[in-house]
Amino acid sequence: MKSEKNHLPIYGPGPVFGGVVIALTVAAMFCRNLPVFQCGNIASLRIPLIVIGILLILFAIFLWVYAVIITKIDDGILHNQLVTTGAYALVRNPIYSAILILCTGVLMIGGNVLFLILPFLYRAFLTVLLKNTEEKWLSELYGEDYKEYCKKVNRCIPWFPKK
Repeated sequence: MKSEKNHLPIYGPGPVFGGVVIALTVAAMFCRNLPVFQCGNIASLRIPLIVIGILLILFAIFLWVYAVIITKIDDGILHNQLVTTGAYALVRNPIYSAILILCTGVLMIGGNVLFLILPFLYRAFLTVLLKNTEEKWLSELYGEDYKEYCKKVNRCIPWFPKK
């Protein structure tokens, strides 16, 4: 446990990431049928994109619930503990990952393949944002413990931890 002076913010860069990504996703959904973007609407991909989109949205909801409600990240932050179990054993940033996955699912349901470039931009934005904020804070607070955790668990793509 770390001292109360060195306390992580409850929200971190989350509102910035979530706000930007959600706003871009909503804008894409409004623009997807504009004449300039019509070439991205491929009829033969419509049903597969909807199915994949629904599955991604369901997974995003599961991941968010697992991180926030089951793993109780707020308790870890309030007690200055590095949380590496539960959802945090699958991905270092499950809440941000859930937002990214949710917005990707929405874009897929939208059915315009031109906008499927956005999730790659979202991930790049998330990487830059985290490297310059939370990862620095966590590294300062938890030192080697955090560095070892980073070696084992992906930043934003949920996967099985490395041994």
